[in-house]
Amino acid sequence: MSTELTKRTLSVVIIGAGTGGLCLAHGLKRAGIEVNVYERDRTRKDGLQGYRVGIDADGSRALDTNLPPELYETFLATCAISPTYFNMLTEGYGELLSLKATPRKDPRHAERSVSRMTLRQVLLTGLDDIVHFDKVFSHYEHLDDGHVEAFFEDGTSAIGDVLVAADGAGSRVRKQYLPQAKMEDTLIRSIGGKVPATPESLALITPKIHRGVTLIMAPKGFGGILHVMEFPWDKRGELKTNIGTTDADLIAHWPGLMFDNTRDYISWGIWASAEKFPQNFRDMTGSELLALSREMTEKWHPNWRALLAMSDPGSVFPVVIRTSVPLDPWAPSNVTLLGDAIHTMTPGRGVGANTALRDAVLLTKHLIAVRDGRLDLIESIGRYETKMRKYGYEAVLKSRQQMDGRSPMHKPVIGRILLSLQRTMMRTINATPPIKKKMLESIENFRGAERPEEDAI
Repeated sequence: MSTELTKRTLSVVIIGAGTGGLCLAHGLKRAGIEVNVYERDRTRKDGLQGYRVGIDADGSRALDTNLPPELYETFLATCAISPTYFNMLTEGYGELLSLKATPRKDPRHAERSVSRMTLRQVLLTGLDDIVHFDKVFSHYEHLDDGHVEAFFEDGTSAIGDVLVAADGAGSRVRKQYLPQAKMEDTLIRSIGGKVPATPESLALITPKIHRGVTLIMAPKGFGGILHVMEFPWDKRGELKTNIGTTDADLIAHWPGLMFDNTRDYISWGIWASAEKFPQNFRDMTGSELLALSREMTEKWHPNWRALLAMSDPGSVFPVVIRTSVPLDPWAPSNVTLLGDAIHTMTPGRGVGANTALRDAVLLTKHLIAVRDGRLDLIESIGRYETKMRKYGYEAVLKSRQQMDGRSPMHKPVIGRILLSLQRTMMRTINATPPIKKKMLESIENFRGAERPEEDAI
């Protein structure tokens, strides 16, 4: 006797128009499932600055799966030039390690660099009818008929079969649904900023820095990062002449460009343990943060200091780096979560956005299975959450290892010893091709390069 369930209609309410929520919305819309997204920002241009997101193979596969084909091609066309190198330098720009990316077996899903604002505009394309701005989530209630109703601060509400929390690290949905979930301060503080990419600023970086993601290992537990973002359009927003005709046509007909103020830039960041920053760190102005950054790195390479001197104070911002504390499994219901709403992680491994995209495509598959009568709703959400917790919390813990203010690296004496040992190890790897190759493979596999199809239903 057949155990197949009856096909059913579904309606999904998503709280938050971030990367994961919008990717989920595309997948559900393409599947013919009713979906609406509610975002607290007032307009599609609010809330984001043009800083880099590294989209790895996991993220690319998820976008390719959920987005309409032409929109995925637009995503590819609007990415910045992809990094070729992963570099590790001393604060004096001495090379510790430089890894050159291997050609991918699947270049369509290779590593990409994209602006947060650009990615958001791509993901909003084609969703005008289902994304509702200026909707601040208040709380939800389970209804007697099995539906769930989300309430907003403007007095309106939305009802669906499923409520998805995609509202980021400060998720109000999570706070109501899983009050036992904790966020932990890593005791790492960071300052980020950017410099317009001009002939003068680009002259301050080496070819490997220009075409790579570069980390700086400095004394006293300080770290730094540099990367260059160059887009297919110029500072006037007009298409450059050195891009292919297909990409040019896609971008020219892409409505998101009119909302995107991203221009070529060099992005930088520094971080260290919390005690090295003033207590009023989060309340400092951009100019004050820039001055602090220059003071903290006054013994770094002159070209680094020259870049900071060129920085726009309005682009400089503070970050208190927090992370989720992995939860024990909870009983599934018709409320679920994705991305930072459930597994906020440090930027130490650069996989936060990609894990959210992986969540989105996995949840899409499970909700389609419910729509098609292959799985019961609660059972399907439970299966999704089981898989999501496994890879999500693994990424949380591995990312935490890279950025922890309690680490001995931040202690005065042992920190100097550990830094010396780490630098020696990096130089040894750099000079030993077989070990260097294995390290590159490990990094690329963690970022989904050769991942098996483990997220299938």
